[in-house]
Amino acid sequence: MEIILIVIAFLAGGLVMWITTRFILKSRAKKALSDTERETEVIKKNKMLEVKEKFIQLKADLEKQVAARNSKIQSQETKLKQRETIFAQKQEELQRKNAEVETIKENLNSQLLVIERKKQDLEKMHLQEVEHLEAISGLTAVEAKERLVESLKDEAKTEASSFISDIMEEAKMTANMEAKKIVVKSIQRVATETAIENSVTVFPIDSDELKGRIIGREGRNIRALEAATGIEIIVDDTPEAIVLSGFDPVRREIARLAIHQLVQDGRIHPARIEEVVGKVRKQIDEEIIETGKRTAIDLGIHGLHPDLIRLIGKMKYRSSYGQNLLQHARETANLCAIMASELGLNPKKARRAGLLHDIGKVPDEEPELPHAILGMKLCEKYKEKPDICNAVGSHHEEIEMQTMIAPIVQACDAISGARPGARREIVEAYIKRLNDLEQLAMSYPGVINTYAIQAGRELRVIVGADKVTDKDVESLSNDLAKKIQDEMTYPGQVKITVIRETRSVSYAK
Repeated sequence: MEIILIVIAFLAGGLVMWITTRFILKSRAKKALSDTERETEVIKKNKMLEVKEKFIQLKADLEKQVAARNSKIQSQETKLKQRETIFAQKQEELQRKNAEVETIKENLNSQLLVIERKKQDLEKMHLQEVEHLEAISGLTAVEAKERLVESLKDEAKTEASSFISDIMEEAKMTANMEAKKIVVKSIQRVATETAIENSVTVFPIDSDELKGRIIGREGRNIRALEAATGIEIIVDDTPEAIVLSGFDPVRREIARLAIHQLVQDGRIHPARIEEVVGKVRKQIDEEIIETGKRTAIDLGIHGLHPDLIRLIGKMKYRSSYGQNLLQHARETANLCAIMASELGLNPKKARRAGLLHDIGKVPDEEPELPHAILGMKLCEKYKEKPDICNAVGSHHEEIEMQTMIAPIVQACDAISGARPGARREIVEAYIKRLNDLEQLAMSYPGVINTYAIQAGRELRVIVGADKVTDKDVESLSNDLAKKIQDEMTYPGQVKITVIRETRSVSYAK
């Protein structure tokens, strides 16, 4: 029973507590709801106030913009009215001027009519006067005009012929003197040394012991040198010197430099000789190009083709009748420039033509053409101007002179070559004979190199072992001897030596 009472009391207390808790929760919920509603109302009022303020501000901004636009429109309307007023004024002025122009035009038309009537009256009066004069003189107007013209022609011819004869007489008296003055001035302003080109170079050596090393065992070194350079090397009793003999200055220079390097190096044998000669030949080619560039710069000549520069450099190693060809070309160029200046012509063109006038003497290939014509063709090939080409081609009168530079080049070439001691005819003929001798041998198939040595008394012909057999060597020497005997003129006799060398080279690796 007590347990039941306790349970009932416990249930009653729980019920009371539940009711009390629920009441408290409801009251709190109502209070929270009312607080929330009050806060929402406050926020709503604040937002409404903010919106009203923004609306008022936007309205004020919009009213300002509208007022600014209205004022701008009013100002534009004012300007437009002003322009309309100005346009109306100008239109009225234009109408007034058009009316004035129409009035002037009417006046001009009336004046033109009056002038036309007067012109017709004058023509009638002129015809009447002409008819009256024809009737008096018995000649028509055309006949009178022809007689007047004929009389004026005869009078003019008489005066012109007398005037021309006076000019010719004066020119004859002064031309010779003026020409001499120009030539003398040109020669005086150019000072060039006179040096005759020789066909022999003396190479100094320190001791006679080197002679034996240059000759080599059984003469193999000297033979290798002569075969590689094409120069005759004379080793005789002359103390501390050997002689390099050859008509080609390039070959002599290659031989001199090669021997100099071999002597300094100390290794002298056939393989080394060929190696050094090859290097020296390349060095000489580079020096030729450098000489051509330096010559063009010294003379102030620009824009030359590289091949022309190389040919100019080759002139250093050529001679014309014993006169160094490059020195002759430089002297001629300077003379041409001075003479052209004296005559009021272009000195730069004259100097250029003077430098190139003998370029046909040093071509890479030598066709059967005069050197002046060949030089002209080379200049045309390398895009030189027509007046330069004509001056080069006509300086020996193979073609007609077409410019004033051409006779200047011809005269300066003659001045440079005609100075006492400048040239030597015998040397040029000798060198030409040796050149012809070598070219004749080169015309045969299988021939690699030809060298005319001992002043043209011996011709050495080097043939390829793979192209010419041992049997062909003998027939080739006989054919060459017969052809030289039939086609060439030479003193004494010429020895033909055909060399066929077989080499076997292998490498150990």
